[in-house]
Amino acid sequence: MSKSVIQMEVNGRSVSLEVEPDEMLVDVLRERMGLTGTKVGCREGECGVCSVILNGKLVPSCLIPAMKADGGKILTVEGLEKDGELHPLQKEFLNKAAIQCGFCTPGMLLSAKALLDENPEPTLNEIKIGISGVLCRCTGYRKIIQAIESAAKSVRS
Repeated sequence: MSKSVIQMEVNGRSVSLEVEPDEMLVDVLRERMGLTGTKVGCREGECGVCSVILNGKLVPSCLIPAMKADGGKILTVEGLEKDGELHPLQKEFLNKAAIQCGFCTPGMLLSAKALLDENPEPTLNEIKIGISGVLCRCTGYRKIIQAIESAAKSVRS
């Protein structure tokens, strides 16, 4: 099969790229666009570190062929910051020390963003379910959950 040109919006910027049929979205974002905040973990959709928001839905970018993103709107962790201002989730992750090694952080932030976009007032259990697709080996999740709770309150205020 031959290469195809895809067009998509990534972090508010229009992008046109030629991609291979078997090229995965995570690789296009990282290697071709330099958006290395999207991590590569298991390449099986199990760890969640490659999570991005595609057309309003949280997806594991390691399982999405880049061609499937044609015409799509993608948000990566780099797109959370606006005009030099951190997103409330990013601020609270810093304030609550919810970052240890940082490997899972982009996936956690985007999982939390997708959750708060859908449900601005999640319960503790809904937060736990909302981030359950991202594995963290450092924090034990407590500080991450506290950061999301705090960000939800600041977004509502």
